Amino acid sequence: MKYVVVIGDGMADWPLNELNMKTPLQVADKPNIDKLTLKGRAGRLQTVPETLNPGSDVANMSIFGYDPLKYYSGRGPLEAGSIKIKLSDDDVVFRCNLITEENGKLISSNAGHITSQEANILMKHLNKSLNNKSNQFGNFLLDEVNKPIFYNGMDYKHLFIIKNKLLSSISMVPPHDIIGKEINSYLSLVDEGKIIAKLILQSKKVLNEHPINKKRIEEGKNPANMIWLWGQGLKPKLPLFKDIYGLKGSVITGVDLLKGMGIFAGLDIINVPGATAFYDTDYKAKGKYAANSLKKQDIQFIHIEAPDEAGHDGNIEEKIKAIERIDKYIVGQILDNINDYDDYKIAILPDHFTPIAIRTHSRDPVPLTIYSTTDIPDEVKVYDEFSVVNGSLNIDKGHNLVKRLL
Repeated sequence: MKYVVVIGDGMADWPLNELNMKTPLQVADKPNIDKLTLKGRAGRLQTVPETLNPGSDVANMSIFGYDPLKYYSGRGPLEAGSIKIKLSDDDVVFRCNLITEENGKLISSNAGHITSQEANILMKHLNKSLNNKSNQFGNFLLDEVNKPIFYNGMDYKHLFIIKNKLLSSISMVPPHDIIGKEINSYLSLVDEGKIIAKLILQSKKVLNEHPINKKRIEEGKNPANMIWLWGQGLKPKLPLFKDIYGLKGSVITGVDLLKGMGIFAGLDIINVPGATAFYDTDYKAKGKYAANSLKKQDIQFIHIEAPDEAGHDGNIEEKIKAIERIDKYIVGQILDNINDYDDYKIAILPDHFTPIAIRTHSRDPVPLTIYSTTDIPDEVKVYDEFSVVNGSLNIDKGHNLVKRLL
């Protein structure tokens, strides 16, 4: 038996006035997904427990078969795994976004989708300033005990590591949740939180006048003139996926978070040329590599970030396009190649909703469809947020998905 799990990040949505009170999933042309739904079983999955934030970290940990209430320790350390940073038990890892600040407000949570090349230069500049006591950061955390350091990632997504366990418990809201809001309202200037607040506020002095940002402003682009630290946590302790489920598996994604999660779970990471975390990801390449990987793997997780980015951007057109490309180039190629195997199951779902109306995540139960060569189909005809309610799978906890497939 072969298993495929296709994760269209954030592709579920709420009805939109612009689409005559339909959702992007209802409007999108997705014949392959609808075909699997017609011949399969549908329902909903609660990927985010009530007590945790509806982030991609929590939701995808559920989909990978791990109960986040038991195993979740923060987003930052999961991303650290993707770039093979060796963490000690004292390390607290923050996700570090390059953001745009204007008049005290957070204008862009991704600095206008700054390029990796530009970001690499800025991250080096941050580290240089961090380790120079005469520079803009000052010396409020620059000592041999904390040993703070920035690590370069991709585009606007980076990491900050500091040896201070107390920082793992402070409250930091994701930047995409406070777009257009006053930054100071979401910073704590008491106890341990003041270290992070000072670091964030001082970062503007370090970044604001950098030539990269001056050039971006001249070109009419958002500058990466501040950092935002969030999603912090300690080194995760995940049991190996194979030890739990007895399956060899792999992950295809353009997102460091999912790569890191896969590495900690002992899954193979398949690096696909052209795979990004934005609209320009190479859907065809992802579909091709996914189909080929099944020759060696029992289960394949394929993650596509583009619908989520469209949700955060409030871009209805791009969200519909992303869903259609997932259907055509990823699900379509899998279907073209998977018939070589006698028995297989394909699950399709988002990790969470990213409604255009709020431009952030919500904790609604996500629509799920599972096609199996061995199961009897139910009565659901098409795949969307509302039709699946009438399916036979009912609502289940997200971390039971893999068990359900087995």
